[in-house]
Amino acid sequence: LWLPPSKNPEIKVALASQSIEINLQGKLRPRGRGGTESTTEVIRTCINPVYSKLFTVDFYFEEVQRLRFEVHDISSNHNGLKEADFLGGMECTLGQIVSQRKLSKSLLKHGNTAGKSSITVIAEELSGNDDYVELAFNARKLDDKDFFSKSDPFLEIFRMNDDATQQLVHRTEVVMNNLSPAWKSFKVSVNSLCSGDPDRRLKCIVWDWDSNGKHDFIGEFTSTFKEMRGAMEGKQVQWECINPKYKAKKKNYKNSGIVILNQCKIHKMHSFLDYIMGGCQIQFTVAIDFTASNGDPRNSCSLHYIHPYQPNEYLKALVAVGEICQDYDSDKMFPAFGFGARIPPEYTVSHDFAINFNEDNPECAGIQGVVEAYQSCLPKLQLYGPTNIAPIIQKVAKSASEETNTKEASQYFILLILTDGVITDMADTREAIVHASHLPMSVIIVGVGNADFSDMQMLDGDDGILRSPKGEPVLRDIVQFVPFRNFKHASPAALAKSVLAEVPNQVVDYYNGKGIKPKCSSEMYESSRTLAP
Repeated sequence: LWLPPSKNPEIKVALASQSIEINLQGKLRPRGRGGTESTTEVIRTCINPVYSKLFTVDFYFEEVQRLRFEVHDISSNHNGLKEADFLGGMECTLGQIVSQRKLSKSLLKHGNTAGKSSITVIAEELSGNDDYVELAFNARKLDDKDFFSKSDPFLEIFRMNDDATQQLVHRTEVVMNNLSPAWKSFKVSVNSLCSGDPDRRLKCIVWDWDSNGKHDFIGEFTSTFKEMRGAMEGKQVQWECINPKYKAKKKNYKNSGIVILNQCKIHKMHSFLDYIMGGCQIQFTVAIDFTASNGDPRNSCSLHYIHPYQPNEYLKALVAVGEICQDYDSDKMFPAFGFGARIPPEYTVSHDFAINFNEDNPECAGIQGVVEAYQSCLPKLQLYGPTNIAPIIQKVAKSASEETNTKEASQYFILLILTDGVITDMADTREAIVHASHLPMSVIIVGVGNADFSDMQMLDGDDGILRSPKGEPVLRDIVQFVPFRNFKHASPAALAKSVLAEVPNQVVDYYNGKGIKPKCSSEMYESSRTLAP
C-alpha cells in the first residue's frame, strides 16, 4: 500500500450485525499491489461488536487510497483466517472516511448485501503540534557594559537538544542605549521552541550589542515552555539574569538585571484534516478548452477525438483529478464549463458556458456526469477561440467571494482548467488570480497537447511572485500548472498527485490566515492533538 507519510488518521472499526451469535474478527486490507493487512482482536459470542484495535495509516490528500474491510467468523479452535467463515466486506477510500469522519456501509458478500449487517469506520487525526506561541519580553536594570553610553541589549533564546547541543530559536532586535528595554513581541512555532516538549530546557542569553560583532555578555537564565506559559492571561513571569563569572567572584552579587515575560499567547494552527473533518466541503469545478486549435473532434488527430476504447487527454486529466476531489464533496454535483467555442443556438463565442447547456444549473452528477456532458456537447459546438480563461476564473471567484460572507470554513473551491495552448488574455488572467488569492480558492491548470507552455509557468508562482498588471502581488500561491505530456506514460495517479499536492497547504494557509477555525470538533478529536511529543 502506497501511503506516503503525512497526516496520520487513526482508524477505529465497529461492526453492527443483525444475524447470529458468532465470534467476530475484522480485517483491514489496503487495496492494490503491495497492500498489507491488519487484523482486529476476536470478539466472541457477539453480534454487535465494537473493536478496540486501532489501525494507523498515513493520509495523503492527492492519492486515492483504497481500503477493504472484511469481517470473519472465527471458530473456537481456529487456525487463523484460512478456516474462518467470510461474513462480508466493504470497500471505500480513505478520503471518504476522512470527509465524513464516520462512515457506515452495508457489508457485501458475493456482490449482495449480507443481510442487515453493516460496518462503521471512524477516523481521527494523529499529528504533532503545529501551534505558534507569541512571546513579549522586557528587562529591568541590566548591567551597563558601555563607557560613554548605556548598554544596547538584545535577547537570544536557545533550545537545548537531547545530545547536549543547543539550537538558536529566536534573536530579538537590539534596543539602543537602554538598560530597561522592551523588545517587540515575536511568534515562533512550538515545535521550533521546544520540539513539542513543554519541559525541555531553554537557555536565554542577554547581550550588549557592539558594532564590531564582539558583543558583550550581560547574563543568562534557563526556563521551559511550561514555565513561560505562566505568562498567559495577563500574568507575568520573571527571571534573574545571571553572569556566572560575577556570581563566582563577587560576594554581594545578586544579578545582572531582571528579564520579564509579559505575554505568552498560543495561536492554534489548524491542519487540513481539522477543516475537512470539521465539515469543510471541496467544491470542484472543471473548465474545458474548446478552441479551434484542438482540431476537429471528428478527426482522430484532434485532442477532443472520442475514441471508443481509449480516453483522450482531456478525459484522463479530468478523471484523475476529479476522482480525488469527489470524495470531499457530499452531494457529488460538479459545475462544468467550457470556453473558446461558439455555442447554440446563436453560435456566439463564449468563454464560460455550461457544457450541459443549462446556465441556471451547470452541475453534473458525479465525475461520470461531467464526462457524459463533455461527450454530449462536442457535436453541438463550433470550436473557435481565442483562449481566454479569466472569465471562468472570475465566475468561480464570484462563488468563492459569496462564501467569505459566512465567515466559516464551509466550502473551499478548486477550479481545474484543461487547455491546449497558451492563453491569450494573460493580463486579465493575472488580475483574476491576484483577486482569487484573497478567496477560499485554488486553480489547477493542465496543459493538454504539445504546445509550448513556457509562458504558462509564470502563473504557477514557483519561479517568483505573480503580480497583476498593476503590480499587486498574490496574497497566496494558489495556482498549480503542469503539462499533461509530462505524465503521458505515467499512471493517472501521478498527474493527480502532482497537481493536488499543494492543495492542503493552500486550504490551511487561507483559513489560518483569516483566523477562521474549523466548523466543529469533538473533545475526543481535539484530545489527540496534544502538546506532548
